Amino acid sequence: MTDTHTTPRHSLTLLGLGDMGAALARTWLAAGHPLTVWNRTPAKAEALAAEGASVAATAADAVAASALVVVCLLDDASVGSALDGIDLTGKDLVNLTTGTPAEARARATWAEERGARYLDGGIMATPTMIGVPEAGGYVFYSGSRTLFESRRAVLEVPAGSRFVGENPGHAALHDVALLSAMWGMFAGVSQAYALTEGEDIAPKDLAPLLSEWLGAMGFFVGNAAERLTSRDFTSGVASSLAMQVAGSGTMLRTAEEQGVSAELITPYVDLLRRRLTADPAAHGGEDTTGAILLLKR
Repeated sequence: MTDTHTTPRHSLTLLGLGDMGAALARTWLAAGHPLTVWNRTPAKAEALAAEGASVAATAADAVAASALVVVCLLDDASVGSALDGIDLTGKDLVNLTTGTPAEARARATWAEERGARYLDGGIMATPTMIGVPEAGGYVFYSGSRTLFESRRAVLEVPAGSRFVGENPGHAALHDVALLSAMWGMFAGVSQAYALTEGEDIAPKDLAPLLSEWLGAMGFFVGNAAERLTSRDFTSGVASSLAMQVAGSGTMLRTAEEQGVSAELITPYVDLLRRRLTADPAAHGGEDTTGAILLLKR
């Protein structure tokens, strides 16, 4: 987050005042940046007027008010609907709406055809993390590098920034890649707690053990990156694919004994088994990274 005492004030427009949009708006206002806001439900916009925001009656009025236009709406369809027919010539359009990589690329083309520079963003934070540097939130940005560099100071007021390339879809792709890893971790943690539910094992006692173990297993992230780059899945393997598949039976039987569904882990077990059975001699001595290749259609 930028030091607001040394950052020049820049006027901007924000379309969309849901929980995230409102958090962004309040942070820019608190830093002294002139802000015009619009929301489909006017009451949400009016609530910010007392904090110094200028409330536009229409999305077109809001866009006309500033050269920098930030959009934080429900989905890509909402962006198209809100901006339909509005003159974007000469505007810097920063889209912080959650969407897919393909939607971001299409929206970039759409914006550029209408005379705007385009930057897509993926917010890696919850609304409560916005404007709180120590919370560690940040935004992935991709698209126009010149737009990013010229507007970086004001964009970094609510949260830090990480530019991930000129392909407009890469911010969304990074966003979803990280969220996918998070969901996988949540699934594993959920399985662990379900297995011990009803036993004389308090969740609060299991929690530090889970945190410690997951931290120790963090080496897999960098190791997998190196192996996917080199395509060497066999050098320095400590626990082979064959061993992992053999051990998976114990996890599945334990779930059955504990009366716990194995639906969260069986897809991964099935993937490892597929990799092994395709060629046991070739893949048995690998680590598990090679199974990633089976996911790509």
